[in-house]
Amino acid sequence: MQRDNNKNHFRKYCLKRLQKASVINSYKKDKLVTRRLYQFIMEHNARKIMLYLPLGTEVNLYPLIKRLRQEKRELYVPFMVGKSFRVVKYRLPLEKKRFGIKEPKDSKQYRTKKLDIAIVPIVGMDVTCRRVGFGKGMYDRFFEKEIKNINNIVFVARELCYSKEIITDHYDVKADVVIVP
Repeated sequence: MQRDNNKNHFRKYCLKRLQKASVINSYKKDKLVTRRLYQFIMEHNARKIMLYLPLGTEVNLYPLIKRLRQEKRELYVPFMVGKSFRVVKYRLPLEKKRFGIKEPKDSKQYRTKKLDIAIVPIVGMDVTCRRVGFGKGMYDRFFEKEIKNINNIVFVARELCYSKEIITDHYDVKADVVIVP
């Protein structure tokens, strides 16, 4: 119970920091993160990439999405299903859904099993490199089932909010790489 309280307190603290970071130099920070992400993708010759469609406090990946689409890489994004999501191929048009999240139309035709890289937004992380997210648990439920099909998990944020204490649980998603400005 104590860990949950610490995690919730930490999440609130991080969200405040991210909101401030989203006002000050967000364009510059996003550009730095997306440049490093692109380098990582090239170094790993990633062809199948899961990314997210950003909310206001998250790193804006749209310029990266545009570039990767021009290079004919396979892009996948979360499609909410109940309390979790599955990945669907990124395609236009996008529709605004629950929590203000944009999604492509549902399509079972474009499923993939293996992903080279999964790019995941974080609110914060702890000393174990596990994710603190928005508190809905969607990524945790997704990765619990799909972790074996993903080569690299990359956390991104405009600002690193880091706890030196262990505040996450064993089921929280763990990063292979963290990219911040």
